[in-house]
Amino acid sequence: MGELVWAKLIFGNSELMLNAGGKPSTAQRREVDLYITTNDADELSRRLKDRVRVVEGVHDTFYGMREFILRDLNRVTFGQPIQT
Repeated sequence: MGELVWAKLIFGNSELMLNAGGKPSTAQRREVDLYITTNDADELSRRLKDRVRVVEGVHDTFYGMREFILRDLNRVTFGQPIQT
């Protein structure tokens, strides 16, 4: 059995994903990454792009999400399931 580095907790309609590997400082990853599911990642990105520092623009991931990442004190990712 390998090392546990990712977990997804579900309660009702809420989901909390936890991921190990963040680093303090100005590195790409920090101590905490917050992942928020949205219904429209493209529209939310358009609304936020001029008010926050975008780390990664809207893109499709290998794990089936359309997401973008911004930086606050830590790092915040917004994602939506890709419709197939």
